[in-house]
Amino acid sequence: MFRCGTIAIVGRPNMGKSTLLNALVGQKISITSRKAQTTRHRILGVQNREEAQFIFIDTPGFQTRLLNTLNKALNRTVTTALQDVNVACFVVEAGYFGEDDKKVLKLLPDDLPVVLVLNKLDLFNSRSQTPSERDQALLNFIQEMAKSWCELGGHEDQKSEFAEIIPMSAKSPGDIQRLLDVLEGYLPEAPPVYDGETITDRSERFLAAEILREKVFRFTGEELPYTSTVVIGQFKMDGKMRRIAATILVDRDSHKAMIIGQKGERLKKISTDARIDMEKLFDGKVFLETWVKVKRGWADDRAELRAQGLE
Repeated sequence: MFRCGTIAIVGRPNMGKSTLLNALVGQKISITSRKAQTTRHRILGVQNREEAQFIFIDTPGFQTRLLNTLNKALNRTVTTALQDVNVACFVVEAGYFGEDDKKVLKLLPDDLPVVLVLNKLDLFNSRSQTPSERDQALLNFIQEMAKSWCELGGHEDQKSEFAEIIPMSAKSPGDIQRLLDVLEGYLPEAPPVYDGETITDRSERFLAAEILREKVFRFTGEELPYTSTVVIGQFKMDGKMRRIAATILVDRDSHKAMIIGQKGERLKKISTDARIDMEKLFDGKVFLETWVKVKRGWADDRAELRAQGLE
């Protein structure tokens, strides 16, 4: 008997969904940063076991505040991803369930098995002075989350409850295997969809843009607003080398200066780190050229969002 199915990973921003996807797949295919809008696309990752194939879909964090055209498009990505899956992983921070989490809960279909993942357990444990205090606090939180969805405030009259509640850390290999064990039981009997070598359905061109965008966020921290993106103008093979030309789009001149840095040093570091990660992922040499361009209002430009596959 072989099992194969699709699992959506959903939650509010900064819950570690992309880190969780990378751990479940066993390779970095979804970028991560502390910035609240890092994931923008539906990212598919595949994990294979002897008797099961897991098809994971990482989704953007559901946006509840600034609803510009970009954020509305991201929210549609979340709701669309939930339509054709076999089970959902709803990721929250262990020990906290707030108003934004409730808004995500309202999106979940009441006929879909939902596994509640209490992520960042390592951070939760660090807040307690003794093991007994930690265990009691975790037990209390699990009991609180074991209520019906209407009691949790996510659905006014929905009596559904979570199929499973899994406290874990995406950084723990043991916790990852335990989550896979649980999810396997919710997959339908079906043949594999992808061959054993496939880890994602995304192209190298797409992955290159995502890696560069991650480095932009990593090196600018909170200075740079989320309204920046990366467009790949050229991606071609030159023998065994990949030649990539990329443009970082920003909203203002000040953002451009921020990325370039003094005498171009920050842009150089961004490009170097991105190239190193690309070479690791693609297992080959990369020649990367990077420019920065100001394009005001691109996050509200539907044509630009369509060109980037976001609308």
